[in-house]
Amino acid sequence: MEKIMRLTSGLRWQGLKRYTAITLPILLLAACANTETASPEAAKPTATVSPKPAAVVVPPQQAELKTLIGLQDRLYDVAAPLLVNNALLCRNNARNLLGFTAKTKYSFTAEFLAAASSLGFTDQLQITGVLAGSGAAKSGLQRGDLLVAIQDKPAPVGADAERQTAMMLGPLVNGRNNIKVTVARSGSNLTMNVPLTRACAFGIELGNTDNVISYADGRRVLVSAGMMKFTQNDDELALVIAKEMAHNSLTHASRQRNTATMTGVIDNLIRLRPDATPLSGAAGVKPFPQQLDASADRLALYMVARAGYKVDDAGAFWQRLATQYPATVLNGYTAIHPATDYRMKAIDQTVSDIQAKQATGTTIQP
Repeated sequence: MEKIMRLTSGLRWQGLKRYTAITLPILLLAACANTETASPEAAKPTATVSPKPAAVVVPPQQAELKTLIGLQDRLYDVAAPLLVNNALLCRNNARNLLGFTAKTKYSFTAEFLAAASSLGFTDQLQITGVLAGSGAAKSGLQRGDLLVAIQDKPAPVGADAERQTAMMLGPLVNGRNNIKVTVARSGSNLTMNVPLTRACAFGIELGNTDNVISYADGRRVLVSAGMMKFTQNDDELALVIAKEMAHNSLTHASRQRNTATMTGVIDNLIRLRPDATPLSGAAGVKPFPQQLDASADRLALYMVARAGYKVDDAGAFWQRLATQYPATVLNGYTAIHPATDYRMKAIDQTVSDIQAKQATGTTIQP
């Protein structure tokens, strides 16, 4: 049974779920009083100096966890319109989704358990993200809500809450239009009927590496922390996410007989400490033939435009990426997407086609 992250939002937090942390005490640095005997000169009145505020030292694992959650939140927020607005283009990968993610403190492995607790996570599932444009967003579910019940049945709690909730939701998302959800907010219980949303059901993963790379294994999309730092705005990040969604929709991993390799790479990179050995090379991933890569670019650009992001500078973004990280950088994006010149022609033509449709109000689809 798939985890709740896939069933409820099409997004998963496995990258964070494998993190581990030890909480260190918060240290308050207080000024020390001078205990030496004062001389007569020192006894003269002096200007009063206000003491400096005590510095607060944040435990390193807590700070690291907050940073990682921040990256995952941005990835989630940018991916949301791509998932919700492209069910038509995701082919056999569209599903009925509730549109939210939920986590307990046990969503983070042992080393990060205390840090997660210090950030407010408990045994109870807490909503950590709401998919923009989904039924969850329209019904008023919010980040921080605690999951109390589903269809009037108590929501599971504890270390196995995600798996058990997935088992509850699995039979419910098919054959109905909405699901009754009760949450706790500000000390009160709220019950709402959450409409199901047809959306692309790809898992969206954060890769814990500074390598500028992204991958797709047919059911998941991984974007590395390095790639997120390389992108200069949400439009560029949307291009990267959509390109991998397009590879999945077009079944390119299986057509290249590369699914198992891609899955292994993603499984490695969502760990807190990935195995660095394959990161020094191409990790066994086969470069995409130019025809497959260009077809994914075309579909991705339509996904981006349908989600409300700009496509005008798509060619410039991919060219900048290929220039800064050429195919000779084996652990970079261009190494497995080497046909830059061929891709640029397809990208420029597709952007022109989309702009023409936007100008005339024509439906944006291939």
